[in-house]
Amino acid sequence: MPAAKTDIDYDHLATQVEKWSKKLGFQQLGISDTQLDKHETHLLNWLDKGFHGEMQYMENHGTKRSRPNDLVEGTIRVISVRMDYRPAQCADSETVMNDSSLGFISRYALGRDYHKVMRKKLQTLSNYIQREIGEFGYRVFVDSAPVLEKALAEKSGLGWIGKHSNLINSKAGSWFFLGEIYTDIPLPVVESTSENHCGTCQACIDICPTAAIVSPYQVDARRCISYLTIELKTSIPIEFRKAMGNRIYGCDDCQLVCPWNRFSEPTSETDFDVRHKLDEPELLTLFQWDEETFLKNTEGSPIRRIGYDAWTRNIAVALGNAGYSEAIINALKGKRVSLDNEMVLEHIDWALQEQIALQ
Repeated sequence: MPAAKTDIDYDHLATQVEKWSKKLGFQQLGISDTQLDKHETHLLNWLDKGFHGEMQYMENHGTKRSRPNDLVEGTIRVISVRMDYRPAQCADSETVMNDSSLGFISRYALGRDYHKVMRKKLQTLSNYIQREIGEFGYRVFVDSAPVLEKALAEKSGLGWIGKHSNLINSKAGSWFFLGEIYTDIPLPVVESTSENHCGTCQACIDICPTAAIVSPYQVDARRCISYLTIELKTSIPIEFRKAMGNRIYGCDDCQLVCPWNRFSEPTSETDFDVRHKLDEPELLTLFQWDEETFLKNTEGSPIRRIGYDAWTRNIAVALGNAGYSEAIINALKGKRVSLDNEMVLEHIDWALQEQIALQ
C-alpha cells in the first residue's frame, strides 16, 4: 500500500465516509483497528476441533484471517459496513417450511448475489474517499478473502456476535450482510459500545434442526444445514437428511427464532428482491430443471456457485422428506435415468426408499 497522506482532517473524513455510505445504501458503518487477538484464539480453537469440516479455505491462510496487516500490508484501519437484505415482498418462511411440497431457500439468496452488489458499492465508496484525499492504500472485501468480518464488525460497533455465531444489532436484528475496506488511512476509532445482549436466551440453540450449535458461540459446521447444502460438495451424512426437511439452500431457523429480529426492517435494495419466485418454489418444478435451466435461472444469484449437482442432491433429499406422492416417485425415477453422477444418484435412491416406505 502507498503511504497515507498526513495533511488530512481525519475526523471530518470519517464523518464524510459515513454520509457517503448512507447515500450508497448501507445502513451502518463502523471503523476499527486491526487487533483481533481474542477472535484469533477463538478461530484457532474452532479449527482445532475440526468444526470447519471440508471448508479447507478456513485454515489455508494461517493467521492472515485474523491479522489484517498480514493479508494486506499497511492496513491499520478497517471500515466495516452492513446492508439489510430481508426482501419486503417475500413468502412467510415458516409457511414454506411447513409445506413439504415447497422448497425453502435462505432469504439472503433470493435476489442478486450480494458479493456483486456490495463490492460495487464499496468500490464506489473507496472512489469517493480517493477523490477527497487523493491516492491511498485500500482493498475491498465482501466475504471474498480470509477476513474475520463478524469480529471486525463487532469491534467497530455494528453489533455483537450471538450464540449462533451471527452478528446481531440491537436495532436491526441480524438480517444483513457485511463488507469491509482495509485501508492505511489513520481514521479515528471509536471504542465499540456494543454489548452482548443474548443473556440467558438460547432459542437459536434449541431450534437448530441438527443441533449444530454445540454450545453458546460454537457452531459445528459439519452439522449445520447451511454447510450441508452449500459448502459440502460430497454426500450429505444420512443422519442429517431427515432433519433437513425441505431446506434446499441454507437454513434460517436460528435467525427466525431470534427475538432481536423483531426490530429488523425489510431491505430497500431492489437487487435483493425475490427472483423466479424462489421464496416459495415447488420442489417438483425445481427438480425438473436441467443444468442449462439451472444456470439460466440462477444467473447473478449466489445459488449458482453450489453447482447443478449439489442443487439436485439437495432437492432429492427434500423430496425424500415430503409426503408420499406418485408424482415424486416418478420424478425421482426419471431423473435417475438422466444422470450419471454417483453422489447425486445415491441421494435420489435414498429419497426413493423414503417415499416407498410411506406407501
